[in-house]
Amino acid sequence: MIVHGPERLAGQGLSPDQFHSGNRAIHALLAPDGVGHQVDLVLTWRAAHGDQPAAYEAWSTRGMVRFQRHIADDGTLRFPVLEVVGSNPLENQDPLALATLADEHAASAAGGFDADDPHRRFIAPEQQSYPFGYERVAQLFDSPNAPDLAVSPRDWCSGAQPGTHGALHVRQARAPLWFSGPGVAIGRHSVAARAIDIAPTCLAALGFPFVDGSDATGRDSSERGVPPDVYLARQDGRVVEEVLALDAGRPSRLYVFLMDGMHQTELDNRLARDPAALPNLRRLRNRAAVLAGGSIVNFPSITWPSHTAICTGTWGGHHDVVNPSYYLREEGRTVSPQGLSMGTEGYASSAVESIYEAFHRVHPHCITAAIHAPFGRSARHAVLEGRNLCDRARVKELTAEFASDMNSRWPAEHPSVASESVLDTRGVAQVVELFTRTDQPPPLFVYHELALTDGAGHEYGPHSEGLADALAETDLRIGRVLALLDELGLFDDTLFVVSADHGMAPQDVSLRANPTAHVLAAGLAAEVAEPLIWLHDLAVVVERAPDGRTGRVIVAHNDVDGSGERPWYEGAEVSVSTIADTGARSPLASGTTDVNGRFGFATPSNLTGADIVVTVHADGRNDRELLLDGSERVFDVRRALYGTSVTSR
Repeated sequence: MIVHGPERLAGQGLSPDQFHSGNRAIHALLAPDGVGHQVDLVLTWRAAHGDQPAAYEAWSTRGMVRFQRHIADDGTLRFPVLEVVGSNPLENQDPLALATLADEHAASAAGGFDADDPHRRFIAPEQQSYPFGYERVAQLFDSPNAPDLAVSPRDWCSGAQPGTHGALHVRQARAPLWFSGPGVAIGRHSVAARAIDIAPTCLAALGFPFVDGSDATGRDSSERGVPPDVYLARQDGRVVEEVLALDAGRPSRLYVFLMDGMHQTELDNRLARDPAALPNLRRLRNRAAVLAGGSIVNFPSITWPSHTAICTGTWGGHHDVVNPSYYLREEGRTVSPQGLSMGTEGYASSAVESIYEAFHRVHPHCITAAIHAPFGRSARHAVLEGRNLCDRARVKELTAEFASDMNSRWPAEHPSVASESVLDTRGVAQVVELFTRTDQPPPLFVYHELALTDGAGHEYGPHSEGLADALAETDLRIGRVLALLDELGLFDDTLFVVSADHGMAPQDVSLRANPTAHVLAAGLAAEVAEPLIWLHDLAVVVERAPDGRTGRVIVAHNDVDGSGERPWYEGAEVSVSTIADTGARSPLASGTTDVNGRFGFATPSNLTGADIVVTVHADGRNDRELLLDGSERVFDVRRALYGTSVTSR
């Protein structure tokens, strides 16, 4: 076994200089007198300290678990548990849990909620599952862009919209997943895949060649001593062999329908209860391999990182778009790919390969299209990346022609949903224009983002009539695409994927909950972009001369700059006191650090380092308090939360 990760450690997680502020933040998020009733999990990676090895941690009000990620002798990833206090909050990782609406009803009722009210069908943490939970937590902290702490709210405790997503648990993290067309084993399969499995499964079905790329361990096949065995430059996912039947023939092109935010149980229930509904999706499902457990998406289960994971076969911790917005430590600023909407390819790591790039590697002259996809690196047509192959006038004509697809309720009730409907209409217009051009071949790969289901799920709720209408409207648009491919004779040789970028859960809108931001109310200095937290800390070293007559404090920024160094912190306020057995303090010295981050002071030679306490304060940074012997008074979060510092098992 080899202990593995974080892969590119550059400040993410909790370093020893952050143990005190990190523990304070964990307690602030889980304490009953704060937002503990809204928070399910607080997640981090903690560096080694004392006899405790470095490990990933998941904290909750019901207990905590520490675990590591190992590369086993057979080259697979393993996640041994090192310690549990109370109950292990990630113990249930059943990938098939809550896979049906009936399952959700039962789980909601078991938690004491009103299962018959779709707007309050909440599910408590004790009834949740966390599929691939250890892996999905660990991957996040591989990126230098990753936070110090990540928060996974309880099912109903995030935001003021009737529906939302983003958490680690299965309800917000599961998307439907169908593979439809030649080369698949038609029927329902009692398996769950990960979103990162979609790209390699499609490329395997299409007969793409292996490359000497890296697998989930971050090592390429040469380093692992095996022949090329992956389809992408970095491939965290696997080929879902269970759904393939390639002896029946292979597809020659790929079309992904990504119904943003489409909750699996609502889709399945609609198809089951209304045989006349959704004829076009039903047509695809009748020739599909349907995964009962769906696709378990990236954590955080949010649009921009999830789409990038699907399109690269890598987790967010490896493609580096770790959140819709995230903090860059080396630059001291927050970036927001989702806020900009345009140009996400510029934020993603160059070490990963997009599925578009794989198509161009194998078919250099082919046309690929990202239809309003949040990530479309190297797609020949990708409006959100600034590349447009379409005739604009023709797209405008087609958009007007298809405008009647919009449900008339949107403009009056939710203009934001109407805007997404218009966006989807333009997307279909682009598809029609691209496939009917005479000056270029039709696209060989299309990744088609359909945003309406996400907007309606947010504004009306994931089990609402509004969402049902949005799904019906989306089915009309899918039908236009299928009719076009029928007309061109391309339907039968196309592998279709039907999926989503995350699930969705109803919310208690009266809470207007944003538990992640509570660390700021608790007085901690941090950068917060839901659901991630970057603590603003100081790196502090205390030293004492051998003769015991002087001491000094050396203060630096905790985060490294662009050169990889921690800059010295000038102007930090330092207070030095003697401390008696009773705890009473007597001032000894005070001042500020110089340009080299140093402050020196005299010390009584008859006192030990344990008798002298140094406090460091700087505006916008969390305070530090160390004894002159180098030890720090770290907040005991275990005792504060669980009443004990003793490991239960």
